[in-house]
Amino acid sequence: MSQKKVIVVVAVNGGMQQDREGAHVPCTPEEIAEEAYRCWQAGASVIHVHARDAQKRNSGDPKIYSEIIQRIREKCDILIQTTNGIGVRRDPATGQFFWPSDEERLRLLNIDPPQDLYGIAAGSADFYHPEGGYPPKDTPFINSIDLLRSTIKEVYARGAALEYEIVEASALHRLLRLADEGVFDRNRKNIWLLHGGGFGAIPPIARNVMFSIDEGQRLFPNALWGITGTGKDQFKLCTLGLAMGCDTVRVGFEDNIYLPSGKPARYNADLVEAIVKIAAIYGREPATPAEAREIFGLPKR
Repeated sequence: MSQKKVIVVVAVNGGMQQDREGAHVPCTPEEIAEEAYRCWQAGASVIHVHARDAQKRNSGDPKIYSEIIQRIREKCDILIQTTNGIGVRRDPATGQFFWPSDEERLRLLNIDPPQDLYGIAAGSADFYHPEGGYPPKDTPFINSIDLLRSTIKEVYARGAALEYEIVEASALHRLLRLADEGVFDRNRKNIWLLHGGGFGAIPPIARNVMFSIDEGQRLFPNALWGITGTGKDQFKLCTLGLAMGCDTVRVGFEDNIYLPSGKPARYNADLVEAIVKIAAIYGREPATPAEAREIFGLPKR
């Protein structure tokens, strides 16, 4: 049984999720900051955020992210991680869904004040994710190798940590190609791999996720690794990760609104409280933001 502390990450809103079944999804900077404070009190040390505009649609506006970061830091010292995906959008003329351009996504590397942590999907996929509020059909989500290369170089040059979302193991070998190019050192200690189940065509079953975890540890031996899932499978997979000694565990309304009982939560903090209780069964305490900062190899604020 692992006794090391676990970093609890809470993804509070996502790009498309809206209020439903009594779950309140924070959208304004003020709401996000209040939710961050509640989650921090419950044991989360990292908040993953998407910005929303006045109509509650996903936004890549750095000014909105800036206000979110400032408001959160006025309330607590939780580490702030921004998305790199922003979220899918609908073309008003054609009705077709599309993703923001690489240029818009790269602008989120230059927010003032800066975020603490960054994230990017390591591979491309058909993004089927109705639990996150996305339309119930496949939507191509392209993460170009140039986008990955640029993001990796900039984030590591700043001394920050970058979370790679690993939907399936093939994305790990894509990262390995960049390491072999010399873009980054595959043996560095703050490579952060987030393994998930239930996204796209990837089933939320233990065998699939465990293979991805094992492959990540084989290819990137010093990497930190975390786990998440979608919908009512989120807590099943997160519990598996805790039993296996994961470094990070992610819950939150971006991917799931349900408690382990299957009932919808009111706030993200309810999910944080639930995963902290499960972690305690395995002798795992939640890391504080200061401890998480040290684990990620971040400079002191």
